[in-house]
Amino acid sequence: METLLLDSNTWLLVLTGAGVSAESGVPTFRGMNGLWEDQPVEQVASPEGFAKDPLRVWRFYSQRRAGAAGVSPNPGHDALVSWERHLGDRFLLATQNVDGLHSRAGSQRVVEMHGNLFKTRCSNDECQRAPFEDTTVYAAGTVPGCKDCGSLLRPHIVWFGEYLDPADLERIQNFSLRAASSGGRFVFLAAGTSGAVYPAAGMVDQVRGAGGETWLVNLDPAENSRRFEHSVQGKSGEVLPKLGRLV
Repeated sequence: METLLLDSNTWLLVLTGAGVSAESGVPTFRGMNGLWEDQPVEQVASPEGFAKDPLRVWRFYSQRRAGAAGVSPNPGHDALVSWERHLGDRFLLATQNVDGLHSRAGSQRVVEMHGNLFKTRCSNDECQRAPFEDTTVYAAGTVPGCKDCGSLLRPHIVWFGEYLDPADLERIQNFSLRAASSGGRFVFLAAGTSGAVYPAAGMVDQVRGAGGETWLVNLDPAENSRRFEHSVQGKSGEVLPKLGRLV
């Protein structure tokens, strides 16, 4: 297997997707065949679905909270923690996963592009209440309300049809600009991703355009596999601990 050298000259941007969490036992949308209670997942993961039936949406996310709370980070998560400790501010982890496992493992420089399952926010965009930590598994038939404005609360998740937080995209872009202009070696590594969801799937092209080095670690071929220079097939929990060489 190839080795990824991580030295004092290296800047590393990592993207993780559902495959990394699946190794910890977190169900993926694809594993659900795109359905939940015989309904398309979009019915419980979209603004329209929430407006139509907030009870069903909260029942779905409460079940996901209960399931995710019982899983633990895997060796792939742990490897990324060790890489971050070694590289410091020359490391940034962008994840499409919402289960919070990276933070639980000890990662600190994390951008949760699609939100966090264990956070809640007000559904009223004009409300000033910030998203807050919330591990509550709400009983069926319960929709929590905002204590500030009285509107319904919703999971802090980027749903189908919604835009990613511009601040998150800016943080990734700023890191990439610093890495590309540092005079050092800029590396991008994607792990456990489908390569089908944008803008994340386009990050490999941006890094290559900036002269960076690109790596893919995936059990199954990603839709954008051919755009990576280096590709290692296998489970991220098995590959990542052996892939990085810290010097």
